[in-house]
Amino acid sequence: MAPSERDEILQRARGFCAPFRIADGDGFRLSSINPGDTLSLDAGDKPESKRVLAEGVEILAELQDRLYAQDRWAVLLIFQAMDAAGKDGTIKHVMSGVNPQGCQVTSFKAPSALDLDHDFLWRCNRCLPERGRIGIFNRSYYEETLVVRVHPEMLARQSIPPELVGKDIWQQRYRDIRQYEEYLTNNGVVIRKFFLHVSRREQKKRFLERLDQPEKNWKFSLNDIKERAYWEDYMQAYEAMVRHTASKRAPWYVVPADNKWFTRLVVAAAVIDTLASLELNYPTVSEAMRAELQIAREQLMAE
Repeated sequence: MAPSERDEILQRARGFCAPFRIADGDGFRLSSINPGDTLSLDAGDKPESKRVLAEGVEILAELQDRLYAQDRWAVLLIFQAMDAAGKDGTIKHVMSGVNPQGCQVTSFKAPSALDLDHDFLWRCNRCLPERGRIGIFNRSYYEETLVVRVHPEMLARQSIPPELVGKDIWQQRYRDIRQYEEYLTNNGVVIRKFFLHVSRREQKKRFLERLDQPEKNWKFSLNDIKERAYWEDYMQAYEAMVRHTASKRAPWYVVPADNKWFTRLVVAAAVIDTLASLELNYPTVSEAMRAELQIAREQLMAE
């Protein structure tokens, strides 16, 4: 890929993701993001979007290779969403060209008994990516401000001393998360967070597809319907999450998720824009090493 073409793609990537980046949560309203938004692109643009995504995946693979070789930064991508918003598919498509050696995906389900015997950040903290790697959290410690907030009875299972569970516990957890992410950032972990914002109507459509198509039946759970009944509570929790934890160094991307092709395009653009901003380069070889390489070449050629 020619440098001019590469620069054009990087610039275009920034344009795709910038409208959905929230770096300051003050005054944020979830209603300001339309789940069906496609930035004026329509369904007829899907083939073009696939081509653009393919180009993005190619550049992402190159940037990830440099990240791995440089071994200086770690990148943490956090995905949060309602059921059927497309987290798994987005991760699969966007990261399809990345070398598996440099990427790790962790999916967080309901906490185990061991998890519940530790602080709420513990199980995620032990899965952080190493330097040079991209770590992906499919759900994360943010569940502690989402599902636990919608179902506060879950707090009782955490065996937290009662005097520490007050009316300001959610504000305390937001503070803990902000401080934790600031700590990680100060230690070279680049954090980008994605909320895939699907509409209730589109979620219903996808649930019905899971019921109607035998090959998708395994994806459906009756618990999905149970949680759907708390839709408005979840929307308030997601809005508060973004409002209280978005920052310049660890921004949220509230990504429209009613059109999967557009969701993947925006997420890929945000990841590319993030990696490009790190000025990643392959390690420089010293003169002494160059001399050794020359000796090795001469030995090989002499065989």
